[in-house]
Amino acid sequence: MADAPSSEHGLSRQLGLRDLVLTQIVTVVGSSWVGVAAGLGRAETLMWVAAMLVFYVPMAGSVIGLNRAMPHEGGLYVWAHRAFGDLGGFLVAWNLWVYGMAVTATILYAIPTEIAYMVGAKAAWLPENRPVSVSIVVAVVLLVALAAARGLALGKWIHNAGGIAMLIAFGVLILLPLWAVLHGEHITWTPFSFAMPSMNLRSLALFGQMLFGALCGLEYLSILAGEARNPDRNIGLSVWISSPVICAMFILGTASVIAFIPHGRIDFIAPIPQTMRASLGQSGFGNLLATVVIVLIELRLIAATSFLFTGLSRLPMTVGWDSLLPPWFSRLHRRWKTPTNSILCTAAIISLMIVLANVGVHAQEAFQVLSNASLAHYQLAYTAMFAIPLIGSATLRKELPGWLTVTSVVGLLATLFSLTISVYPIVDVVNPRLYATKILGTTAISNVIGLVFYRVRNRRRFGG
Repeated sequence: MADAPSSEHGLSRQLGLRDLVLTQIVTVVGSSWVGVAAGLGRAETLMWVAAMLVFYVPMAGSVIGLNRAMPHEGGLYVWAHRAFGDLGGFLVAWNLWVYGMAVTATILYAIPTEIAYMVGAKAAWLPENRPVSVSIVVAVVLLVALAAARGLALGKWIHNAGGIAMLIAFGVLILLPLWAVLHGEHITWTPFSFAMPSMNLRSLALFGQMLFGALCGLEYLSILAGEARNPDRNIGLSVWISSPVICAMFILGTASVIAFIPHGRIDFIAPIPQTMRASLGQSGFGNLLATVVIVLIELRLIAATSFLFTGLSRLPMTVGWDSLLPPWFSRLHRRWKTPTNSILCTAAIISLMIVLANVGVHAQEAFQVLSNASLAHYQLAYTAMFAIPLIGSATLRKELPGWLTVTSVVGLLATLFSLTISVYPIVDVVNPRLYATKILGTTAISNVIGLVFYRVRNRRRFGG
């Protein structure tokens, strides 16, 4: 069963509180979201505060409350399985798995663009050269898969390094306006601006992406609860410690992007490297500092991908423990005790996603399609998480604190808004209707495939 002690399945508890805190930062703080928020201009602080109140706080409450009641390997899958039964649990795990693969592809897809900023004008051609950029990303997929197969004994150090790298990179980003002032540059820097946003669909779409895309992820660490020490205490404590740091990074980092990049020229794939180059230039110490920061962001990309891979491998494993997937997914490597079969399967699917996302579109559009298609699946999983205190099994609801019902209603409404507005493109696209169709179609088709797989598996399981 999914809630059996990890020792019964051969897992070891590798993760301490420090590992959990740094991994929360790696998971939640993506470098692209300060660019999305900067698209709202001087309204960014107001919108960040609004997003944190209506989504981040309810999410944190759900993670703390549900993990305390069920601190087991598999995280949200285990919570949904107990609340909604086999089918509900399976579909939540399915959407988390598809999300993890698509968002991993999204994170890796940023690498060619950020390499271009690191190298300079000589590499400006790289993001739009599909054969070269796709080859780079697929090669990284294979390397990350090998690291995931090695397990958390290695993986936790990769995740920790990524968390530290992101803290340093954001520290430099936040201090850039002071660098500019000391060097006599005239910039408009308003780190706490509460202007109202323009009331149009694009502003709503940007807010919808900030609301969910930038702030989601705290619960993902619960997938590894069976490999964390004192998970009922430490996972919740990691949320309390990391949350103020995460919020400050987003608000102050966005203010720096706005100070240096004109509103209509923000690169939504790599806004931090773009800001570094715009403020520090291409020569001297400024060039060296910009290059170092971009390298640090690349380290975070690798760390985040490594962590997502780890979670992706654990989901099929825990679902397999409940006999909802073939035992092939739960087989562990004899020495490293990792589910290498599901890791290899996932690596192949991610590589295919990257290739298909590039068909007939530009780099920015491919990035947005991957990002929004992944978030749609994640939003469905979050809908289930927020629904647990509202309509989950009566026995489970009695174990949860009463305040969780209120925060879950707020979080559910915010998630549904973000899901609805996600089909509106925030960048110029070749065909807006096709763009929306790709997102909605991918989400619908993948869930139909998951449902059919579950039905077929269930009939075989019970000999029907």
